[in-house]
Amino acid sequence: MALILNIETSSTNCSVSLSKDEEILVLKEDNNAGYSHAEKLHLFIMEAIEISGISKSNLDAIAISKGPGSFTGLRIGVSTAKGICFALDKPLISISTLEALAHQIKTNKGLIIPMLDARRMEVYSAIFDWEYNPNREIQAQILDETSFKSELENGKVYFIGNGVEKTKTIISHYNAVFTEGKLPSASTMGKLANMKYKKSDFEDVAYFEPYYLKDFVALKTKKN
Repeated sequence: MALILNIETSSTNCSVSLSKDEEILVLKEDNNAGYSHAEKLHLFIMEAIEISGISKSNLDAIAISKGPGSFTGLRIGVSTAKGICFALDKPLISISTLEALAHQIKTNKGLIIPMLDARRMEVYSAIFDWEYNPNREIQAQILDETSFKSELENGKVYFIGNGVEKTKTIISHYNAVFTEGKLPSASTMGKLANMKYKKSDFEDVAYFEPYYLKDFVALKTKKN
């Protein structure tokens, strides 16, 4: 039975869970628009372990949501996960942020499109079937009225994530189902992490980096 600490920091939601096999034992999270990861992440990890009554040394692995998403959020989450792995000599498991987000949709038909806001009219998105098998790889795409046209013509399409708000303003189709107010969460990482643990699908802790998808570009401050 694998006991795994799951960490999700790819969006404004700072989320930590402790899972045993596929069951979530403890979930601690806070969606603060100001990004509370630096203040809350270590506290949530300590609280999750304390609530469970399990010693840190009994953890079998650390799972991290690898991206895409916020550059700063991912960097904080990955550095924290790697630090714990080094300190406890535990393996590191990486989970696709969009795949875990897709698992928040439960359906028996159609496609699931998790999407994260990438500013302006751009989103990071992927496409999965209703059994969570990948249908299209992760992309950074600019939305317009023709986006996902072929998918929508073929059946129900379930959109989820903080990219939904902008998507529903330009896509109007009877097969589009928009799930609002949902962000990546450690609540759906347990099953995916356990599957990877069983296969010993681990990352090289020393060299692992977040999946940013796009290069980080710092904006220059305008001079008066």
